[in-house]
Amino acid sequence: MLFRKKSPQINPSRRTLLKASAAGVGGFLLSLFLPKVNHKAEANMVNKEMESFDSSYTMERVKFNSNGVELVGNLYLPTGLTKPGPAVTILGPVAFVKEQSPVQYATRMAKAGFVTLAFDPCFHGESGGEPRRYESPQAKVSDFKSAVSYLLGRKEVDRDQIYALGICQGVNWTIEATTEDPRIKALAIVAGHYLTKETIDEYNGGEEKTLARIERGKQAKAKFEKTGEVDYIPIVSLTDPNALLLSKPIYEWYIRWADRGPAWNFHGLWENRVTAMSEAELWTYRVDETVRKLTKPTLMVHADRAASGPIIPKKLFELIAAKDKRMVWLGDNIQFQFYEEPETIDKAVGNVALWFNSHK
Repeated sequence: MLFRKKSPQINPSRRTLLKASAAGVGGFLLSLFLPKVNHKAEANMVNKEMESFDSSYTMERVKFNSNGVELVGNLYLPTGLTKPGPAVTILGPVAFVKEQSPVQYATRMAKAGFVTLAFDPCFHGESGGEPRRYESPQAKVSDFKSAVSYLLGRKEVDRDQIYALGICQGVNWTIEATTEDPRIKALAIVAGHYLTKETIDEYNGGEEKTLARIERGKQAKAKFEKTGEVDYIPIVSLTDPNALLLSKPIYEWYIRWADRGPAWNFHGLWENRVTAMSEAELWTYRVDETVRKLTKPTLMVHADRAASGPIIPKKLFELIAAKDKRMVWLGDNIQFQFYEEPETIDKAVGNVALWFNSHK
């Protein structure tokens, strides 16, 4: 007679542990020590967003036209507006997207009562335009004016209170737009990377290297116009000497924005590349010539270790044609603090809001 070997008996507690291991031992063991769910408390768990604690502004995704190209932006609206209020639009650093420093300033300006527009310029981020990642001063100035036109079409905006805010390299294009657009009432420029020959040569490692980059940019532009082919260079790199910006700290700040995936979608669509032909236009721009035509009320916010250093911004401030101008100096703060450190940005925005409110 054949007998089956009797299966070993597993006690109930061991069987429970084995099942738990299949589902995840960690979660099971935690459940041994956590209190049972109170069903009255469970009834208060709602699968929907509660009203934000900070209800000082709302954000609306918007689209508008700039010379036939669709631009995408975020419009921040102060809550509780009972009549049209002041409005401001923002340009950020070189090859920026709206999710970088512009959003830091836009949300704070909205809290201060300003309808604020942060947008991706033509060729960048979610906005249209070809070739991608082309840094064109003329296009950015034009986009800025189009943003002003969009704001003027909003019922929430007072047509007599339109202001301009530039950050880092964006100061150059907001300065030029302000000199050209009579609808802009006052200007604020923060932590500017002012494009003068002196600053450009310093960033590129000397005049000879600047001239070589300009020549390469001209050749890339001629190639594009002839063949439609686009040459690219990295914006930042630790190994490629052709990168637009070569400093290690600049690399360390920017490279994070190239991350992609569900965990980083809030970073927007920044790419670590720029058209090589951009350099032909960037490195030949001279903001020291433009500020001589700047007659609108102007606030300059800067610091010892912000872009352009401590001397050049002060020289440019003296060249600004406006009689109504003011400089605010935030000690020895560095450039990246103006991009993401709350204390520094709060100080900058506080001064900007006061400046605009004093020029209604």
